[in-house]
Parts: sequence; C-alpha cells; structure tokens
Amino acid sequence: MTQRGRKFPYLLNTEDNDELIPILSPEEDDEKGGKDDSLPSLLPILPIKNTVLFPGVVIPITVGRQKSIKLVKKAYRSDKIIGVVTQRNNKAEDPSPTDLYEIGTLAKIIKMITLPDGNTTIIIQGRKKFAIKEMVKTDPFFEAEVVYLNDSKIDHNKKEAKALMQSLKDAAYKILNLNPDIPQEAQMALDNISSLNFLIHFLSSNVNADANEKQKLLTFENARDRANKLLEFMFRDIQLLELKHEINSKAHTDLDQQQRDYFLRQQMKVLQDELGDGQEKEMEDLRTKGAKKKWSAKVAKHFTKELDKIARINSASPDYALALNYVEFLVDLPWNEYTRDHFDLKKAKETLDKDHFGLTKVKERIIEYLAVLKLKNDMKAPILCFYGPPGVGKTSLGKSIAKSLKRKYVRMSLGGLHDEAEIRGHRKTYIGAMAGKVLQNIKKSGSSNPVFVLDEIDKVGTDFRGDPASALLEVLDPEQNGTFADNYLEVDYDLSKVLFIATANSLDTIQPALRDRMEIIEINGYTVEEKINIAKKYLLPKLTKDHGLKSKDFSVNNEALRSVVENYTRESGVRNLERKIGALVRNVAKSVAMEQEYSKKIGIEQVAKILGAPIFDNELYEGNEDAGVVTGLAWTQVGGEIMSIEASLSKGKGGLILSGQLGDVMKESAQAALSYLRSTADSLGLDHRVFSSYDLHIHFPAGAVPKDGPSAGIAILTALASIYTQRKVKAKLAMTGEITLRGKVFPVGGLKEKILAAKRAGIQEIIVSAKNKKDIEEIEEHYRKGLQIHYVNKVEDVLKIALLDEKVANPMEWKLENLPLISQN
Repeated sequence: MTQRGRKFPYLLNTEDNDELIPILSPEEDDEKGGKDDSLPSLLPILPIKNTVLFPGVVIPITVGRQKSIKLVKKAYRSDKIIGVVTQRNNKAEDPSPTDLYEIGTLAKIIKMITLPDGNTTIIIQGRKKFAIKEMVKTDPFFEAEVVYLNDSKIDHNKKEAKALMQSLKDAAYKILNLNPDIPQEAQMALDNISSLNFLIHFLSSNVNADANEKQKLLTFENARDRANKLLEFMFRDIQLLELKHEINSKAHTDLDQQQRDYFLRQQMKVLQDELGDGQEKEMEDLRTKGAKKKWSAKVAKHFTKELDKIARINSASPDYALALNYVEFLVDLPWNEYTRDHFDLKKAKETLDKDHFGLTKVKERIIEYLAVLKLKNDMKAPILCFYGPPGVGKTSLGKSIAKSLKRKYVRMSLGGLHDEAEIRGHRKTYIGAMAGKVLQNIKKSGSSNPVFVLDEIDKVGTDFRGDPASALLEVLDPEQNGTFADNYLEVDYDLSKVLFIATANSLDTIQPALRDRMEIIEINGYTVEEKINIAKKYLLPKLTKDHGLKSKDFSVNNEALRSVVENYTRESGVRNLERKIGALVRNVAKSVAMEQEYSKKIGIEQVAKILGAPIFDNELYEGNEDAGVVTGLAWTQVGGEIMSIEASLSKGKGGLILSGQLGDVMKESAQAALSYLRSTADSLGLDHRVFSSYDLHIHFPAGAVPKDGPSAGIAILTALASIYTQRKVKAKLAMTGEITLRGKVFPVGGLKEKILAAKRAGIQEIIVSAKNKKDIEEIEEHYRKGLQIHYVNKVEDVLKIALLDEKVANPMEWKLENLPLISQN
C-alpha cells in the first residue's frame, strides 16, 4: 500500500493530525522545475492514495506494494525522478491504469528509508505538473509517456496578486486561531512564504479536503481559478470551525458523566438545526402522513392543533417527547381503513371444516352470521362469545373465521387483567401514558375491521385500579362502540366494524351486563370417537410434520388411539391428547435419527411401553350390591364425570355427617333430601324412630376435589332411600336433577357432557327432569345412542325407577332385619 507517512501535525488540518508540515525548498519555491526539454518524457508512475502532491511541496510517502518498492529503489539508484499520481479508487490494492487520475506531479526522491517491517518510506518533493499521454507498460511497475503542463502565473507586483495573497494568508491565520491543534511553528512557516504561486500550492496541499477535491485544485491550469477554489475550501473550513466553536460555547459547562450525554445532544441539535434535519423535518413528515389519512374533519382539526402545539415546545423539553408520541400514535391508527370481506360462504364452511372437526351446530351459527353480514354489508358486527371447556378450539375458531373472511386477526388475552386502563388507556397527563390494548391491537393490525378475539373474558379481575369488565361494556356494545372513547386518544374511534369474538370457560364469573351484550355459543367437549378422528385427521399429520417425519415412517391404529384417549387423558378438549401423541411421535423420531429398528405400526402394547402405565382408570359403573350407593352425573370444566354417592347408618342420635369437600349448595341438597325422606317415610314403610336412633353419613368419593351444585339432589335422595330401606338400586343407572321439599324434580345443565360421561362409564339408563327433555333433544342422536333416558317430574317417579324390590345383604355386624325400628316390608 502506498500512502502518507508518519503522523505529525500539519498546517491547516482541522480534523486530524495525520499530515506533516511541508518542508520548504527555496530552490523550488518559484516552481522552477527545469525546462520541459530537459525533463524525461518517459516516467515511472507511483500511485498514491488519500493525498495529492503539489509542485514545490515536500511530503513523506510509505511504500508497501512490491511493484512500488521496485520502482522506488530503481529510481533512487538512478536520477531519483518519478511521477506521482493519485488513485481514483482508494480501495484498489492493485490499481489498473483506469484507477489513476490523468494529471500528476513530477517528483524527486530526497531520501529513502527502509523500515524493519519491510516497508519503505521516501521523502519526495514535487517539481512540475504533467498529464499522462499513454501508459507504456504496467509490469513490473507503471511507466507512462507524459506531457508537462505549464500553469499561468500571477504577477506578484499587481494589486490583484497582493490582495489574493493577503486573502489566503488571512484565511490561513483565521484557521490557525480557531484550531488549537495546529502547532505555532505552522504560523512561522506561513510568514516566510513570499511567492503567491508557492503559497497556493502550499495551502492546497494542507487544506482540509479529501483527495478528490485536492486533485481538482491540481487540475486547474489558471492559478487564479485555483486560488479562488482554494479560498472556497478554506472558508468552508472556517465555517465548520466557527460552528464547532459556537457549539462549544453554547454547551459549555462543568461536565460530569451525566452532563456529558446532554452536551452531545446539544451538539447534535445545533448540527440538525443547521442541516434542517431537526424538529421541522419531523413536523413536515407528520403533516404529510396526516394529509393522506381518511379521518374525519374533526379528527384532522385535532391533529393539526396538536402539531401546532408541538411546534411551540422546545425539543429538549420532556413534554416534547410525550406530545410527539401522542401525535405519532394518532397518525398510525388505521382511520377508516378496512379490508374487503370475502363472503364466499361455501369456502368459509370448507375452511371451518378443514380446521375443526365436529362442532356442527357452532359452525352453522357462524355461517348464519356471515350470511347476514353478506346480505347487509353495513350491519354492525355481532359480538360472539364461544363458551366451553379448555382445549375444544374456541380461540382457533376465531382465527378460522378471520381466514375465511380474509380479515386481519388480532388476539388479546384478558386472563388476569385487573386495570381498567388496559382497556381504555391512560390520560395523557400521566408519565408513561399509553393507549389501551384495544386500540394498540387495532393499530398493530393496520385495519379498522379485524377479527378481534378477546380470550378468557371470564377471567377478568377487579381491584382498586378499576373494573376492566365494566370498561369492556362500551367496547362490546354495538350501539356504543361506534364512538369508542379511549382516555389517551381523546377523540372517538369507530369500533363498530370490528368482529369481536370472546372466549370463556365459565359464564358464572362474567358480569351480567357484559354477558347480556354477547351472543353465547356453547362449544361442548368431544366424544372419544371425535377425539380419535381429530387425532387421525389433524394431530397425527401435524405432529409428524413438526417432528421431521413422513407418513410412511409409522402408523397408529384406532385401538391405540382409543387407549391414549381413555387411559392417558381426562379432558374435554384435545390439548393433553396432542402431548401424548407427541410423545409417541418423538419416540419414533428418536429411533429414526439413531437408525434403530422399531415397529412402524403402533398398537396398544407400544403405547403402554412408551407412555407407561395408564394414568386414569375408566369411570365404570361399580355395581348395585351395596345399599346406599348411587351413581350421579356431574359437570366439570374438563367435561362430564360420573360420581358415586355413598350413604351409611350407624347407632347414634340422628346426626347428619357430610364429607367429600362439598359446597354450600350441595350440603343444602343433602339436607333437603333428608327432610323430604322424613316427611314421606310412611310411603316407604319406614318407622319414624329410625331417623332419631341412627346417625346418617353421606360421602362423596374423591374427597380432594371440590364439589358443588344442586344437580345431585335426586341421586342423594335415592341413596338415602336405599340405605334406609336396604333395597338395591337398579343396575347401570345414573341420574341428575335438583329436588325441592315438595318432591319436585327441577332441570339442570351440562347434559351433553354428562351423557358422554355416562356412555364412557357403561351406563345404560339415565334419569333426568322432564323439563330437560328439550335440551336432550338438541343433543345429536349419535351421542344418545344406546342410552335409555327416563323423564320424571316428581321424586316418587325417580324411586319407582331406581329402587328394586330386592334387598341387599347388610355388611354391618348387626342385621337390619332384627332391628325393631326398621320396617320389614
């Protein structure tokens, strides 16, 4: 590499110290480089980077390229004359002739020094300008035929020359005064220059300009033009130095570590103000964005007002950043920007069927809503609420609706939300204020009519910071959300075109007013058969792809899938099922990756080997051999379950003991059942003294699981009637229903889940309230197949169906038949 040599402060350098004060040569001060006919026409050419050699100026050059070292050594052994030309392209390490400027300077090598690292440093002095006529050869170094150039001279005695010299020196002195980095010796060297032509070359060599600009100075043939251009560069340098001095004066202070950052910002501010890149540019960009927005005249007026307010705030003020953030948020919202709905209902149905198995009733309701939207395009979007146990596809249904409509999809989780400001935003006056999550998600979607899923709306909390559920009332009311008021935004925003879809696991915790604003669509749990189909059609292909396998690598038969569903999962949805199938797929992936032999057909034996012993026992009917044991039906958040109810008698004073972690409602049901049984003892052939002579204990197994609700009423009464009469309960019978003191049977909910649980447990008959008949008929026929359902209005009907005439053997030490207090009928 060929470049300038050792570092030393040089004259008029305002940015760094990598130049050298030129050594003046009195002999060459007037540029007498000899007559043209005495100079060689064929010159070895030395390319240099980052600098330009001027006639009369002495500079050091470090030579690193092998070609250049050969050239220098050969020239130093002969006449020491070389041609110096600046490279156009500084990055070229092996320049071609096209990488060099055409005009260079004849130079004489004054001294050559070989350094320990192999590089060579030469001190050269410029003599005369030349132009390359033709490049004769390029190897082992450049050699060219040149033509020498004679610049026009300025007569020193003319007033113009004196004025020009004085202007150049004044500018140079001013730079010396403004730049403390230049040594005082530079002023002495400047004072000793009396030749105008040499002064121009001297200052051109040292002016703060890049190599391309210096090359332009060398190219000028007219010395006056060169001097004027040089003055232009020097005045630019003076302006930069004065600006730097002004910045230093404005920002001058006793700096500590914290103030240093402030000082740098002040410097940036002054520079931005000078360049026009500061506050005005930001304002102009915001105005341009605002002009393209489709907002109303009221919002446009508010936006302009806020912009004018920002223009009056100092950009260093904390209020400036707050006001700027507000205006940027305002302009980034998708005002009246809507995506075009795709109302192909057949394709929408195909999309729903492809993404979700079953859920026929739910899909029909969704298609109905889409049909209404298609017929009346300006209709306000409905507010849907998908309600059901976890893992049944409520959230993913929202995504499928967005896909079928080709709308943007937004999801906001409300689980654990307890601050009203999360919905409605903070007021601008607060530090760190921001808009509510609703508008933030609208901004993120880039559309004012996305499908907006409000996930887990039943888990919204309430505390001293406000009630988010109440804040949602405005969001989810079609009559109000057309003018939704966010505290941060301060202007109304139209949410009426947004298709809100809420999801919930329980309706009990949803505020009644909020529930009233939503169309509830219940999504029940899947049957075993549906889960097997979902596993085959959706889960297995998805997991196979996710684990880098192919369908030919393995297969899982229906018996194995049934075993996974029944023995390793206990849920209404399919999340745990996906995890268990994932364990099967990972086992196959491990065998494939390790190139081990494995069974490509996964059956029940392989499932047990991979997943271990079954986690859950099947909920099977336990039989009717003991008195006081009845099977009830329960609803849980993960689906339906069967529930055994056990009653026993012991010698005592008529006390009642309830166990099994029962809630208040269930305790009251047990008390109501006992009271009814006492009032109707005669009809069952019971002696009234039995209730005061024996203690009654009612137990609900799985004591660690909380239980509550009125639906176990008829099952409790049947258990009591069985234990007191010692009559067997009908085999494979389950029941659910609420009772009253008058013996009426009231309807209950969750019947589909309860029916599914009964089928899993092998139950053949179910007793329910006659008022539940309409609910039973809404359940698909294949769910009810194989079950005999009895509809009852009174408790007497329940006991007629449930109790057999046959008595059971009493496992207690005493026998009921020998007790005088218990009827022998």
